[in-house]
Amino acid sequence: MAGRNRGSMSVTPTIKPFSTIREPNLEYLARALPEQALDPELPIIDNHHHLLIIRGRKAEKFGKQSQYLVDEFAADIAESGHNVIASVFIECDQMYRATGPKEMRPVGEVEFLVGQAAMADSGDFGPARIAAGIVGQADLNLGDAVAPVLEAEIAAGNGRFCGVRHSGGFADDPSIRNNATARPGLYLDETFRRGVKKLGEFGLTFDAMVFHPQLPDVTSLAKALPEVTIALGHCGAPLGSGKYAEDKEGVFATWKESMTELSKCPNVHVKLGGMTIRLAAYDFRVLNQPPTSTELAGLWGRYISTCIELFGPERCMFESNFPVEKMGVPYGTLWNAFKRISSGASDSEKHSLFSDTARRVYRLNV
Repeated sequence: MAGRNRGSMSVTPTIKPFSTIREPNLEYLARALPEQALDPELPIIDNHHHLLIIRGRKAEKFGKQSQYLVDEFAADIAESGHNVIASVFIECDQMYRATGPKEMRPVGEVEFLVGQAAMADSGDFGPARIAAGIVGQADLNLGDAVAPVLEAEIAAGNGRFCGVRHSGGFADDPSIRNNATARPGLYLDETFRRGVKKLGEFGLTFDAMVFHPQLPDVTSLAKALPEVTIALGHCGAPLGSGKYAEDKEGVFATWKESMTELSKCPNVHVKLGGMTIRLAAYDFRVLNQPPTSTELAGLWGRYISTCIELFGPERCMFESNFPVEKMGVPYGTLWNAFKRISSGASDSEKHSLFSDTARRVYRLNV
């Protein structure tokens, strides 16, 4: 990053520098260097993004109201110049039902997303089939008893419901924010595994989310349930803040060893991206402007390239993780970085990485 005034890269150790999701700073994003979309005709299925409204109890928690819905997402797609043909929404605690059995309340999020998807299908927000797939939340700690929840979500999804994410990211470092649904050993729990097994019985994908020290738990789960399709989020979430900040080479070595073992499980697929917060490769809070796609490719490249080498393009798929990644980089720049990282791939491999793998893993009719 030499040659540009980017400010100090130091962080205050007494705060959580990369663990809190903040509303994107539009003034910071506006200072990004303009980039034309690379390979603009290449079809993209953005397999991991969120749509959200910060209101009520959430506004009290975050201190203000905000939203990122079809209108905002479609605007980012249009401005990027990339050929996003469809997307998969990933659960983010939105519009749960306020009443009724607790385990059924996440059905409200699916109902909400079907409405957003219907808006997108009108064509008034552009050609992309936003939320063509919906990955919701269901408490897999229910074990076999999760079946009625899955049935309700499938019915509510109107053909779009394709999986469940139950995050398990847990670190014993107070500076790292753990996932709300996480606890130590979650993916090793037998009752939880019966819940995951139900996903396979319903033809649904399990979206796994752990931090890199927990990757062996995903390998154990995948071996125990080879019939379940697993999509691992964010390259396995290598950690680069807190106690991991001063041992980047050690983190990479540990992560690579675990990912090598995980790659031996043919039912596991990897989402490439989503590392702005957890990897903490650059501090978007103090930079004068977002990194260019060339810079971002340099920061994330060895993790993404290693995933592709280990799992193959047919088991890897690029994700935006928007609007979370919007804290650090514009949508178009992000996809340009992915295209730079994969520039040596063949045309068929690029189609796998940018659309075909996602279409198959989430059983999308697009």
